[in-house]
Amino acid sequence: MQRTPMLPCLPGFSVDRNLGRTRFHKSQNFDKIHDGVYYLSEKADRRAYSRYASIYPRGEEPEIPPWLAYDGQRLMFKAFFQETVQEKWKTAFHIRVVNISFFLEDGTMKIVEPSVDNSGLEQGVLVRRQRIPIPDPVKYRYYDILDLNIGKEPEIYGRVYKIVDCDKFTRQFLNRLGIPVPDPIDIPKDPYREVRKVEVFPKKPSRMVDTLGNFLKYDRQVLRFYGYWDDTESPHGIIHDLELHYYLSDNTMEIKENVPPNAGRDSGPMLVKRMKIPKFYSGLQPIGAENHFTVLNVLGENARQSYYMMDSLDTGNISTDYYKDNELGIGAEISVFGRRIVITDMDAFTKEYYRTKYGLDDFTPLTRPRKGDEYQKIERYIPPYNGFGSYEDSLGNCFTVLPKPPKTDFIKFLYHDKQGFNSHVLRFRAKMVSKIPGNEERQFIIRLYLMDDTISIFELAKRNSGFQRSLFQKRMPIMLPGQDIFTSKKPEYYKSYDFYIGARLNLYDFHFEITSADVYALRYMELHCDKFPKANKKLIMEKLRESLQPVYKEFVQLYAPPKDAKDDTRILEYEKLKEALHRYMGDKITEHEMITIARYYSSHEKIEHRSREYVRRLLHTELHRFLWYDLDRLKEDLHHWDGDRTGFLSRESLYTILRGCRIPVDVELLNSMLDHLRKAEDGRIDYDDLLRFMNVKIDPVPPAEPVNVKTALWWASEREPDCGGGINWCEFIKDLDIRTEDAIQNNGNVETEPALGH
Repeated sequence: MQRTPMLPCLPGFSVDRNLGRTRFHKSQNFDKIHDGVYYLSEKADRRAYSRYASIYPRGEEPEIPPWLAYDGQRLMFKAFFQETVQEKWKTAFHIRVVNISFFLEDGTMKIVEPSVDNSGLEQGVLVRRQRIPIPDPVKYRYYDILDLNIGKEPEIYGRVYKIVDCDKFTRQFLNRLGIPVPDPIDIPKDPYREVRKVEVFPKKPSRMVDTLGNFLKYDRQVLRFYGYWDDTESPHGIIHDLELHYYLSDNTMEIKENVPPNAGRDSGPMLVKRMKIPKFYSGLQPIGAENHFTVLNVLGENARQSYYMMDSLDTGNISTDYYKDNELGIGAEISVFGRRIVITDMDAFTKEYYRTKYGLDDFTPLTRPRKGDEYQKIERYIPPYNGFGSYEDSLGNCFTVLPKPPKTDFIKFLYHDKQGFNSHVLRFRAKMVSKIPGNEERQFIIRLYLMDDTISIFELAKRNSGFQRSLFQKRMPIMLPGQDIFTSKKPEYYKSYDFYIGARLNLYDFHFEITSADVYALRYMELHCDKFPKANKKLIMEKLRESLQPVYKEFVQLYAPPKDAKDDTRILEYEKLKEALHRYMGDKITEHEMITIARYYSSHEKIEHRSREYVRRLLHTELHRFLWYDLDRLKEDLHHWDGDRTGFLSRESLYTILRGCRIPVDVELLNSMLDHLRKAEDGRIDYDDLLRFMNVKIDPVPPAEPVNVKTALWWASEREPDCGGGINWCEFIKDLDIRTEDAIQNNGNVETEPALGH
């Protein structure tokens, strides 16, 4: 379709196109975009006039709307405009280059200025995407393809752009429309940039001291020294405690004064700020003395193009010596602006630095001198306890205006809180010791809570005794008797080691005697015998050995039991052992110690519930039950943790790996398995033995009987023998290990007296 000139929009020159029409609906039809793809569109009005020349032959142009035909296509032009510069006296304007984009789908335009580094201008999108109207005198028309070409100067919102170039697609598209595109035009030089390209000599010397190497090598490495400054010669002078920091990156130092609290002195953050400290100080240096260069003259016609001439011989330079790291150490004396500072000690990093670099080994700290009138720490006076509330609550009123609740030992609470079946509560049975006949038969249960050493007492009243079965004493810490509580000294309380069978306790003027304890308490005290000396078998045997040494023959002759007819074992009844120990030791031994010996050497058969074979059977039963056979992955994790391939890992690491692999077994079973694995001398566990222990295919074991794993492997569930059943006489005499005089005099054949018992 050829383009026809448009008639002016005046009366008589235009014809109403709707004359004679009776249907004003939008004509729509389906058209094909691609093979098998149709869309709903309007029929093109062939009578409508277009300013554009067609790129298709007459009658062959497609009926696709422009938003679909030209989707994603745009014409790119390169242009520039001049902007007036008011601040620069040598240049009146400067050139700014932009890119003009014309979108074919809707006739919108967008102007973007490429960003230039250090331009100082707000660059980017100058005109956002929109249809831009042509300025007056033309109205009601927007810029289109015919208005954009190389050499044209469109005016957009009061700014004139000159188009100088376009891209390859734009040139080909305009040529297909029959629009010739001229050759590119050179952009004129920007006078502002030309002025900035003129070489300007630096106003400061260009030579610099390179400190980057030391910075990269010693960054964040600081030597710390401790010292003092004796200022007692001055009026009201004292000895100042100082802390010196030497920065290895630039050889600077800073000095900080450590002022004790409530010293009556105020000090700033630093005594000497970070700087290089000269060795010899004679006064303030003149201005510019710390500069590394000496300026001889300033050359140039004007201030902008002037430059300096430096003295390459440094004739006027004043050399200054500063303190280095090799001049610092324990016992060194340095002069800091006329003040004598003595270094007395250094931290661990500084010691390692001097040991590595200078080979020093002696780092004995010096003693700081003390003066008689020097500040001394005054202990806080605590008034005596007045009896109101607990001692800790009353003590809180002496420290703060608003008292805070007393702090508890949180670490002790974590270790002795209830954990599964392990309650950490020791229960003892006691009777009241009183001169009143009715109170002698009263029975009580004393509970000792190990998490905070508190005590509660519950009375077990008999029927028709006149006493009620109830709580006798609520849970609370109880002070030891015989203390003067109305003093400032903190009172002492009953501890866990004060409770044992046979002990007599004075609990708030009520006297109790412990007669027995439950199995949990006995077993717990034996497992933690370092905290309970009455349940420590080693200490008890040493006490027995010392007391029975003089009367050993008589003891064996009187109390050695006869041999059993069935086997060679000898069983000594507990009552006879108790009688013998009371006869020869008296009050030196308690009933709890005798029960501990009887439990350890019990003649009853001890069933081993936690043997290696039994634990392995339980483990294989659990693995078969949950269908866990991922042993290869566990092996990879073990090798990953053991980077040195030693074959051994710590117990904590193995426990973490096993829990991370989600092995479907109980924690008690995991701990029991780790207890039975082979260990090295340093306590680490052989994980190859762990893999063999868990392998259900090699050396399989029969399944274990269905049990509750939590209770079967818990130490308190073991069947402990009764202390009244008797003790194994042979084992007891063997561990007693008392040598007689006849055995000592026998040369080369040292036999112990237990042979008398056999």
